[in-house]
Amino acid sequence: MHHTSIITFRLAAPHDADMIRTIEFEAGQRFVSVGMTGIADASPMELELVRRKIDAREIVVAVDADETCVGFLMFEPQPTSFYIQELDVQTSHAGQRIGAALIEQVAQLARAQQVMQLTLSTFREVPWNAPYYRRLGFCDIEEADLDAVLIARREAHIARGLDESKRVFMRRDLI
Repeated sequence: MHHTSIITFRLAAPHDADMIRTIEFEAGQRFVSVGMTGIADASPMELELVRRKIDAREIVVAVDADETCVGFLMFEPQPTSFYIQELDVQTSHAGQRIGAALIEQVAQLARAQQVMQLTLSTFREVPWNAPYYRRLGFCDIEEADLDAVLIARREAHIARGLDESKRVFMRRDLI
């Protein structure tokens, strides 16, 4: 039987930075299975960026009983939404609804600031991307309904060489 450890959630601390990058790198490896080797080959985020996001209190981590980081959600507060930049859970802890719980944590942070929407951009067809977020209450944003912030983000993706035709922006309204 799979042993479910007690998972707790908190804002990331400086000592979590290396583990966050390790988890991100490992999560990228999953894309090999769907033929997206470019993502798997990408280097993890720069340590400097991770440290900056930790200082800004814009990463929430899931930690096990040993205080080891097993998942994280990095977000960017915007005037009308919190944008989910990255959500990764260690493969060893998959299937324990840790991702859903991390999203819930960030939803609480957003509500506390009277921000009533979460947004993200993800791959349409990858099983643990758009279909996963739909199960968690996110819905697709039609292209015509993208706001200036999301359009700017899409332009940045294209500039970086991402294939936006394979991606979709999604939102979840918080009540």
